Amino acid sequence: MIPLLDVYKERWQVVSDTAIKPGLASIEHALDVLGNPQRELKVVHFAGTNGKGSTLTFMEAMARAYDLSVGKFMSPCVVDVHDQIQINGLAMEPQQLDIIFKQLRDAGLSGKLTDFELLTVVALLFFKQQQVDLVLLEAGMGGRMDSTNVVQPIVSIITSIALEHTNFLGTTLESIAGHKAGIIKKERPVVLGEMPEQVQPVFEQEAKHKQAHLETYGETFFIIEEQHGETYTNLERHVKLEQLTRQFKGPHQGKNMAIAITAFLHVLEFFDQPLHPEKIQQAVMQAQLAGRFEEVLPNVYFDGAHNPASIDMLVQTIQQQFPDQTIEFVIGLLADKDVGTILQQLEQVSDVFYFVDIHNPRAMPAQLLMKKSHAQHKVMLANVGAFLRQPVELGKIRIVTGSLYLLSEIRQKLQL
Repeated sequence: MIPLLDVYKERWQVVSDTAIKPGLASIEHALDVLGNPQRELKVVHFAGTNGKGSTLTFMEAMARAYDLSVGKFMSPCVVDVHDQIQINGLAMEPQQLDIIFKQLRDAGLSGKLTDFELLTVVALLFFKQQQVDLVLLEAGMGGRMDSTNVVQPIVSIITSIALEHTNFLGTTLESIAGHKAGIIKKERPVVLGEMPEQVQPVFEQEAKHKQAHLETYGETFFIIEEQHGETYTNLERHVKLEQLTRQFKGPHQGKNMAIAITAFLHVLEFFDQPLHPEKIQQAVMQAQLAGRFEEVLPNVYFDGAHNPASIDMLVQTIQQQFPDQTIEFVIGLLADKDVGTILQQLEQVSDVFYFVDIHNPRAMPAQLLMKKSHAQHKVMLANVGAFLRQPVELGKIRIVTGSLYLLSEIRQKLQL
């Protein structure tokens, strides 16, 4: 469910399927009807289980530091459909979305696409019409059969691999890696995050087959924490960037920053721009993203962790940032997640849980979620907005997590 998308579909009588249907035939036909706008775009393509949004945000800040206009397509939304498609940090305006929907209707594309395919077409068409310099395109699920996989990127980025969407992507890390590796294109470079040992050959084989240059975190580039910030080193390019300071919390975000810098070096090369270390320093310091260990109220944090791998990163961040505080979790989860493992992980750092319902057909009811928890102190919240507006007691930290859909709902209630 994408908030407000149905408003535009009804207004312009454009029908699309809410189901997930991996495959490229439908979107390739739609783009062909519209003149293949994706072929005129300069794109960086992102895939990965976790870290896509943060890595993309670092890169957006770098591109804007170089005065490039940046189109961004991410999912899910923060508030509603408009903010999934942005230019220079500004969400698509309602009248702009109306214009595109009219074009889709007039092109006879009603009933031909899924919701996500429809939004992908909207984004690509919008970015082409607005003549942005650079497009940052985030895959929705997997990669090979994802509707975003219709571009020839400057560089592809695969941030991480963990078990996810196993009903579509397979039940092994190797199978999931095979789907993600599908965004690697012929003779186009690819940047990898730190990968489980067993999946590295999957990417190496795909890159070899596509004659794509491969760079991997921990092998060709890395981050070292030092007294005055972090230092990025790229052994292949003989690049060293020092005194990097970021707002994104957690050690994993240092790796995401490194991935973004490595890929951005390819963007600079493409645009024939020199590397200015001070611009990179400025960019990583300014980069921020809603729902990534974001302090929304005093001592109240939003984090969109929603699978065991990202929850593990959240736990590490909590242990690093708040070793002596009492942690309270406000949590809601989708039923198709590894609920038991996620609760067990969070119970390592807290014994106080507040459970809330998410208004999504895939959500697990808060009452059932609470029964699965082994926490000593657990409560169901009927009015989460009122609860979060209450001041947090001294020495306590309150963290809302479990689903980006949950964060979106609560953000609207709090009018953040």
